[in-house]
Amino acid sequence: MHENDNQRPNILFIMSDDHAIQAISAYGHPISKLAPTPHIDRLANEGFLFLENYCANSICGPSRATVLTGKHSHSNGFMKNDRTKFNGNQPTIPNILQKNGYQTAIIGKWHLNTDPVGFDYYKILNDQGEYNNPDFITKDTIIQEWGYVTNLITDFTKEWLDKRDKNKPFFLMMQHKAPHRNWVPDAKYYRLFENVEFPVPDTYFDTYEGRPAAAQQKMRIYVDAYEGHDLKMVRGIDSDSLLYDPWPHVFFGRMTDAERKEFLEAYRERNNDYYQTPRTEKEKAEWKLQRYLQDYLACVRSVDESVGEIYQYLKDHNLLENTIIIYTSDQGFFLGEHGWFDKRWMYQESFLMPLIIRDPYIKKKGQKISQLTQNIDFAPTILEMAGVKVPEEMQGESLLPLMKGNKIPWRDALYYHYYEFPGFHSVRAHYGVKMKRYKLLHFYKEDRWEMFDLKTDPTEINNIYGQDEYKEVQAHLHEKLNELIRQYQVPEQYLK
Repeated sequence: MHENDNQRPNILFIMSDDHAIQAISAYGHPISKLAPTPHIDRLANEGFLFLENYCANSICGPSRATVLTGKHSHSNGFMKNDRTKFNGNQPTIPNILQKNGYQTAIIGKWHLNTDPVGFDYYKILNDQGEYNNPDFITKDTIIQEWGYVTNLITDFTKEWLDKRDKNKPFFLMMQHKAPHRNWVPDAKYYRLFENVEFPVPDTYFDTYEGRPAAAQQKMRIYVDAYEGHDLKMVRGIDSDSLLYDPWPHVFFGRMTDAERKEFLEAYRERNNDYYQTPRTEKEKAEWKLQRYLQDYLACVRSVDESVGEIYQYLKDHNLLENTIIIYTSDQGFFLGEHGWFDKRWMYQESFLMPLIIRDPYIKKKGQKISQLTQNIDFAPTILEMAGVKVPEEMQGESLLPLMKGNKIPWRDALYYHYYEFPGFHSVRAHYGVKMKRYKLLHFYKEDRWEMFDLKTDPTEINNIYGQDEYKEVQAHLHEKLNELIRQYQVPEQYLK
């Protein structure tokens, strides 16, 4: 806990879904310079920007389970986005804080196949949730709310803050659906980036040479994205019928007739242009990238505005100086790198996830933290911030000492494990170790290894596994991986 606190801090945990660091301008990537996030950046400017923060399993439900428990997937029992039910009775942040006098609430995306445990209040989206007029689940009912999901979650968060017990500190999780697939912007932002040309990643037309697992995926924007559902494309000039959409009930099916009409009119000019302008196959692939990024980043704009709205609420209600604000996502995301959308991989864009903490109890501002951190660290950090003992079974470490500038021993490697194969997008199951410079991956069902030198090959296109000049580094990575497997007690059955 922070020294000399007169009261325990409130803790606001904001998590978006699939928000890549490439789309947060505080991280300085070229894409984000064209679509800045000033409100999220303000948190970084007034707090801490974590430069090397990673997830333990890059997929929605398992990442959320890791955040809540401070444990890797094999230890918390939620390894895949399947019908597994999260065990909310194990030690979690809300369970522990609730027992220690905190008022707890979650509003927005949950996606763990069970009712939330440890929360005094919840209003959660049904499964993945919908962008337009979504269903929300409370302790008493399921109700369809009318409006755009990001705005609704923001409004419901402010409503809860208005009605909360003012005599207790709060732990509040505001968890957005956006910018999750299928990237439907708020109507006012349908055309926000219509005339913006975003940079095409150098690896957009990756051939996956030397990386068989990468070649076998099904997540290329110009091949595997659904032209209707994902890219909002229609059947021809002036058509009002979408191309392939396997889930109309979560897209057009959630809109009123007037909303569908407004949507189609906003996209008509661009959709007509696709049919009216002759393009090579390469140019069509790049057109699809632009459409994807325009919608994804327009969804991010609403998330950023939500952060600004909640920040202003805290300021207006004199809560800013006793509320710790944490901003993160459930994992990273591909914005065209390797030709891809989605996540799942241990490759950097998917593995690396944003973490920004504004802690008013630490007077340093605009600090950057470059140690290797991971979402197993979130639970221990939040508990220590609240002055609560961290259970020994939690596998992460509190980040507070790093934020305070204490000179302490810190990890030099991270463990990662993705389980969901066979599964959506055909990403092979794999585990691995990341050190500052090098990374080792094992696609264990096929017994294939990959290794990358992130200094000379930051885009991870050159698999150096088995090369003589890296023999000693490779041996060291194997040793480190085995050490982490022992440390985290990964059952042998999950390694083959």
